[in-house]
Amino acid sequence: MTHSLSPRSTASVLHMTEVLRAQKRIRPELYDKYKVCRGLRNPDGTGVMAGLTEVGSVQGYYIDDGDKVPMDGRLLYRGISVKDLITGCSRENRFGFEETCYLLLLGQLPTRDQLASFTSVLQEMRPLPHMFTEDMILKAPSSNIMNKLARGVLTLYSYDDDPESMTPENQLRLSLELIARVPMIIAHGYAAKRCYFDKESLYLHRPIPGHSTAENILASIRPDQQFTPEEAKLLDMCLTLHAEHGGGNNSTFTCRVVSSSYTDIFSAVAAAVSSLKGPRHGGANIKCKQMVDYIADTVKDWKDEEEVAACIAELLHGNGNDGSGLIYGMGHAVYTLSDPRAKILKQFSRSLAVQKGWESRLDLIESIERVTPRVFASVTGKDKVMCANVDLYSGFVYQMLGIPEDLYTPLFAAARTAGWCAHRLEEIYNGSRIMRPAYKAVMPRSPFIPLDDRG
Repeated sequence: MTHSLSPRSTASVLHMTEVLRAQKRIRPELYDKYKVCRGLRNPDGTGVMAGLTEVGSVQGYYIDDGDKVPMDGRLLYRGISVKDLITGCSRENRFGFEETCYLLLLGQLPTRDQLASFTSVLQEMRPLPHMFTEDMILKAPSSNIMNKLARGVLTLYSYDDDPESMTPENQLRLSLELIARVPMIIAHGYAAKRCYFDKESLYLHRPIPGHSTAENILASIRPDQQFTPEEAKLLDMCLTLHAEHGGGNNSTFTCRVVSSSYTDIFSAVAAAVSSLKGPRHGGANIKCKQMVDYIADTVKDWKDEEEVAACIAELLHGNGNDGSGLIYGMGHAVYTLSDPRAKILKQFSRSLAVQKGWESRLDLIESIERVTPRVFASVTGKDKVMCANVDLYSGFVYQMLGIPEDLYTPLFAAARTAGWCAHRLEEIYNGSRIMRPAYKAVMPRSPFIPLDDRG
């Protein structure tokens, strides 16, 4: 309860809370009666078909004679495997996030000249508007960077000369500006949080010309601006892997729903940021890192898989960590046998883990991945196909890079802004209709009672 209210108002709010708690809940059997797809999911767990997209594809199973058959996961950006995209850029020893943004927005891989031009445009757009940091961030710091990011994106509307025009030229320009500026809002928002909430020194760094998005992020969040090429390449890979994940994930679907009303891009992306903040979505990477920390502190011998399994069993029983009974980083709504993002991060993070002395922790995480499915089946009695998802390894990578928990989900947002903007462009330029699903009203009819006759 907030301390700004008077005792009388506080008592009133508490009374209203009791009224709220006393409300009758909707009976679960009504959802079956009216064939409601709760969570917009079919009874077999597949998503309700809400639209078509050419931006990205998430594949984790196939349907054979009406049955859902598990398969190794595949993630495609404009039809190109994200594994091939990352492998190609890695083989040529260059950054891939900017190329990924071009691909998602424009539907094709850029030529060398097109990529250079695209990168140059992002570089020019990267600095925040004049006095934006002072007026928007430093004067109203937030303890949560995602909250600051959502407000910052909305506020950019006020700094733009043409925030409403829906022409392709203008919407593409605004998309590029958001992709370029979101990382800087995050960096300056974090700097303000460190200063005003953590009581540490204030460091504000400007974007560095010639640096990639990943390099600028590391330079802007570190006081000394120093980083190694391998660190920047690994962060670039994280950004590439998080840039897009189909139209059905909660934040992208939010962006498309809001965009279908033809509101401005700042409102649509801010709504997506707000969705991603939730611990059931982008915020899960923090939950996962905290769980791994708990297991690392609880298990005495990290190499003893039976001891790891016993700890996971306790977590499933709701004993330890946050008491939720959940194993964060395991399982996914679409992926069954494997999450391609997790496989890629696990593969490419090994060398840096060895360099930084984190190899044993990576071994522990792989042990969690191996034993959780059988422990889950033993504790719950459910024979569920389960794989590690990207959160199990992304938090570890961020931890190795010295990135604080405050920035885990914001960095997810910095990457996913490209996917959100690509889906928005697709939504508004494909003759779509405003999204208007149905809700069945199940409350009984009630008469109006005069005020003096109410109990």
